[in-house]
Amino acid sequence: MPLSAFFQALGEVALLTAQAARELFRPPWELRLWIAQLDQGGVQSWSITFLTAIFTGMVMASQFAIGLEPFGASLYTGKLVALGIVRELGPVLTALLVGGRVGAGFTAELGSMAVTEQIDAIRALGANPVRKLVLPRVFAMVVALPLLTVLADLVGCAGGILITMVEVGITFRFGLEQMIETVGVPDLLHGIMKSAFFGYFIAIIGCWVGMNTRGGTEGVGQATTHTVVWTSITILVSDFFLTRIFLAIYG
Repeated sequence: MPLSAFFQALGEVALLTAQAARELFRPPWELRLWIAQLDQGGVQSWSITFLTAIFTGMVMASQFAIGLEPFGASLYTGKLVALGIVRELGPVLTALLVGGRVGAGFTAELGSMAVTEQIDAIRALGANPVRKLVLPRVFAMVVALPLLTVLADLVGCAGGILITMVEVGITFRFGLEQMIETVGVPDLLHGIMKSAFFGYFIAIIGCWVGMNTRGGTEGVGQATTHTVVWTSITILVSDFFLTRIFLAIYG
């Protein structure tokens, strides 16, 4: 993408964000649409979050238990697993997988409406497509992704404890106490606040690409691919900057 096109896209995304934020404070609110998007983006994503988190925790525990054994530090496996999942892997992996699923879905839905001129019809009827289509999706992801991240943290740590019990021979209580001692409120806030930003990126990119889709059904397919790629890159790049910011705030 040329640099000029990138800045143009960035400006359009910022404008769409401002329009959605303005509509957020204008009652009456479309609560039915918001709940429907929460179900689609959050509730229906719990299974992929669960599977990703539990096997991530188990793999991390296996690697750390073996890697720390020569140093006699295998007992600290639970601490490393908990910190890694809560601060980084929980929010990032959840955002990548949920973003691929939900972001592509948003783009496919809005892209199909765009190429069939349904969005133009909404404007012609005097309704605001940002209020009807964008705001519920942004709200849903900003709320749902932190909740999914909490689920990923719990399940990932549980998977890490189970493998540590097998590999190292600790008790469940000992592993749980280690994780509780290691993970504090700043660590939880670190991951949860990042996931709220990730949720916003997923929704706003998916909606913007969808609403600007052209070229019929072929264009919809290309748009969904672009959404997955741009969402993944945005999550990974923003993760670095958000990590630096939150480390400076919480340490």
